Amino acid sequence: MAGTAATGAGLLLPAVLGRTLDLLLAHAPAARWILCSAGLVLLLAVLEGTETVLDGTTNARTTARLRRRLTGHVLALGPRATARFGPGELVARLVGSATQAGTAPTALAACLAALAGPVGGVVALGLIDPLLAVVLLAGAPVLVLVLRVFARDSSDCVARYQQVQGHLASALAEAVGGARTIRAAGTEDRETARILRPLPELSRAGHLMWRAQGRAAAQTVAVGPLLHLGVVAVAGLLLTRHRLTVGEVLAASRYAVLATGVGVLVGQLASLVRARAAAGRLGEVLAEPAPGHGTRRLPPGTGRLELRAVTARRGGRTVLDGVDLVVPGGTTLAVVGRSGSGKSLLAAVAGRLADPDTGEVLLDGVPLRELTHDDLRRAVGHAFARPALLGTTVEDAIGFGLVTPSPERVRQAARTACADAFVRRLPDGYATACADAPRSGGEAQRLGLARAFAHGGRLLVLDDALSSLDTVTEHHITRALTTDTTATTRLLIAHRAATAAHADAVAWLDEGRVRAVAPHAELWRDAGYRRVFGVGDGAEEGPGGGRPGTGGTPQAVVS
Repeated sequence: MAGTAATGAGLLLPAVLGRTLDLLLAHAPAARWILCSAGLVLLLAVLEGTETVLDGTTNARTTARLRRRLTGHVLALGPRATARFGPGELVARLVGSATQAGTAPTALAACLAALAGPVGGVVALGLIDPLLAVVLLAGAPVLVLVLRVFARDSSDCVARYQQVQGHLASALAEAVGGARTIRAAGTEDRETARILRPLPELSRAGHLMWRAQGRAAAQTVAVGPLLHLGVVAVAGLLLTRHRLTVGEVLAASRYAVLATGVGVLVGQLASLVRARAAAGRLGEVLAEPAPGHGTRRLPPGTGRLELRAVTARRGGRTVLDGVDLVVPGGTTLAVVGRSGSGKSLLAAVAGRLADPDTGEVLLDGVPLRELTHDDLRRAVGHAFARPALLGTTVEDAIGFGLVTPSPERVRQAARTACADAFVRRLPDGYATACADAPRSGGEAQRLGLARAFAHGGRLLVLDDALSSLDTVTEHHITRALTTDTTATTRLLIAHRAATAAHADAVAWLDEGRVRAVAPHAELWRDAGYRRVFGVGDGAEEGPGGGRPGTGGTPQAVVS
């Protein structure tokens, strides 16, 4: 509105100046018209200043809104977002693309205001004399063609430029994540070259983008003065025939400048093209459907977990193939298998961090898809091999996700995870900032386990969450898992025979299918099962001696 009002004031100014000039030449009273001219000049300055402030404010607020929406959607998508786009690409879109897309409202408003100038100039020329408008409109098709070609060419260049920027960000994110490996291998120079390899392509796309804008600007600059000259010539001719006054010739000259000022429109159109391309990149992320939640609540139950004909595909490969599995409430089930057999995906599906392509997962008889978000997340706790410790302090990190975390609950969970002793040795104990808390991989895993224990719920899913622990600590924690009452049912991804031996039963995954479900001692008699743990065919008994279960035995239907 401010931009269009400024354009309107700019369109009024030539007419007022022309009228003022005619009155002065006729020695008639012109004070009112002079004041009106000064008022319009002042109004233009105020409107342009207001437009500048509103542009900055709108851009900032729109960018913030887009970033909030994109961040929320990415977190709702979960691991599928990084698998689909990659962390570096997501950061590039969240930072760069959101900033450019945030300028779309002001760019569109500026385009409309810039378009109002030429259109208003043509209308004003027609009001002065229709012949002037006809002269100007004779060159309009050329200007329209220039703008159309520019919009087409620049759209392709801008899209490619932003795409290459995303590739750069992805490569940089990979290098930052693997900084220790790069340093250990002494390949810093090679990795630098790999990260910066897209720069020439980025340069080419940028040059093409600016070349398209420069070519369009040059063409409009070439055509515009010719049309302006034609209008002024015809206006001079009409002046000699007394069809126009001197003031009207002045106004016609100014309106011709406004009507041929397509160069300004080129710049505004370029901004709109960049914003549109960036919005398209954000749209690709937002188009990924986030998992929905139902309205059902969990009935009373012991945490009985059931997978029915679950099939899940990743990257065109079937990772889980028709898995049927029933885990009675109150039991601990260890899931074992060779690398790539689908253990982690099974853990993700069991806690609905991922959805299967076909089949369904039920908790106490209710499909996870039909549960409310709050009921699902209160019922299922998770621990991971490389936990992300979020929160301001260590206490916050352990209580992360709890509505009302109590200090005693946090400390009890830490004791269960064998983390209390090393946390108390930190400079400020549980109040130590996470960023200032030095910790090994095993200590980080224990904090992640403490967070899972503090969460409680009916189902606890541990995805390789014991892999970095020493043997003694793992023994204490696995023993706590079988006696802990904060979670009814436990699904444990295991890579060690000793861990599997502590479970009530073991589900043996092989190439995405459940090969067998039985106690560890019984499965250990199978040479193929022993080879999962890297034990030769001659072994008779696994670590832990096949400890008998403490609860009901999980059952499986093998497809």
